[in-house]
Amino acid sequence: MIEVKKLVKRFGLKTILRGVNFTVQPGEFVALLGPNGAGKTTFLRILASLSRPSLGEVRVAGYALPGQAAQVRARLGVVSHMPLLYPDLTAEENLFFYARMYNISNPALHVLEVLNLVGLAHRRKDLVRTFSRGMQQRLAIGRAVIHDPDVILFDEPYTGLDQDASEMLDEVLRSVASQGRTVVMTSHDLVRAEDLATRFDILSRGVIAASSTKEALQNTNLLAFYKQALAD
Repeated sequence: MIEVKKLVKRFGLKTILRGVNFTVQPGEFVALLGPNGAGKTTFLRILASLSRPSLGEVRVAGYALPGQAAQVRARLGVVSHMPLLYPDLTAEENLFFYARMYNISNPALHVLEVLNLVGLAHRRKDLVRTFSRGMQQRLAIGRAVIHDPDVILFDEPYTGLDQDASEMLDEVLRSVASQGRTVVMTSHDLVRAEDLATRFDILSRGVIAASSTKEALQNTNLLAFYKQALAD
């Protein structure tokens, strides 16, 4: 579903990504972990077709980037710590807007399904500016899945959420992942990543320093694996 080979990203004289190789199979939930400045957000922006690679090959859902960016975007959902919602529209109106952007047939049915998925059907007529940070993030996930994408990218989705909001977001992420979508999520929260993801990749010094499935970590924990990857 995602295939990256020898990806390099430079900003001027500074090299952020130094030959990243990264493959994700359909239905995998990969947590992309690493320290600040490791290049996680830059990497996700390239996968989302928001930034161009300097060198290397990138394919998402069978399409090459950057040349086939339009085809990739039609099959991709993106959620970051910025919800990208219209505060003076209701939850329902926001989703209808994005449904029209994607030319979705029977948008009313899709909007209701998504509102139920993210647990906001009871607030569908309320303006987004009245929502808490956690509710806005749940609606942002609704925005990202309204067109039933094959791949969803989450860039630090828990940023700014309190404990209750984070727990609600956990349930939404589990629901989204249980539908068989391919998910890549960056996070600094190792506890949540360990609970949600099926695979863990550590990005350090511009490369994938280590990768492990959840099953392979049975004899250790994610924190120990993470620390060892950064130390090597």
